[in-house]
Amino acid sequence: MHNKKQHKSTRKGRPEKDLYYLNIAKAVAQRSPCIRRRFGAIIVREDAIISTGYNGPARGSINCDEVGCLKEIMNIPSYTGYDYCPAVHAEENALLNAARQGSKVIGGILYLYREKLDGNIVEEGRPCDRCKRALINAGIKQVITLKPDGNIKKYKVSDWAKEDEKNYLKKLKEEQQKKQTKP
Repeated sequence: MHNKKQHKSTRKGRPEKDLYYLNIAKAVAQRSPCIRRRFGAIIVREDAIISTGYNGPARGSINCDEVGCLKEIMNIPSYTGYDYCPAVHAEENALLNAARQGSKVIGGILYLYREKLDGNIVEEGRPCDRCKRALINAGIKQVITLKPDGNIKKYKVSDWAKEDEKNYLKKLKEEQQKKQTKP
């Protein structure tokens, strides 16, 4: 029988669970054909990986790493210009891959990893507004990502619905005011 001290020593170097899953999401990101940023996502439910996804075009479509990136040519910043990018986002692909297999994601946690192409500079993988809405509707309860300083960041998905409503109402009010001030 092991005593507590022996048990602790055998666990040295073993990553805590969030970091373990983020490292798997990092490996998934390596499959991305994007020439600007790589994202990897995994969905975990009841401590089991349900699905994975990375950013890239629809199945059977051409990859940017084969022909070039329109967003790069047009110098369009990240998190904008979705009309110019054929990619399905990592979060979306993880949800879609789960659906293809009939896997339940309600109550799951999505781990999201983002990196630049050199593979060394980690950027916080925050979902775009479109992906936030998909995660809300799919029933994902939390998104966990890695910050550039190596710290783990946790998002409560239910908070995003409130933020989305607030942002929409703010934009609506601004546009209504613009319309009223025009002659």
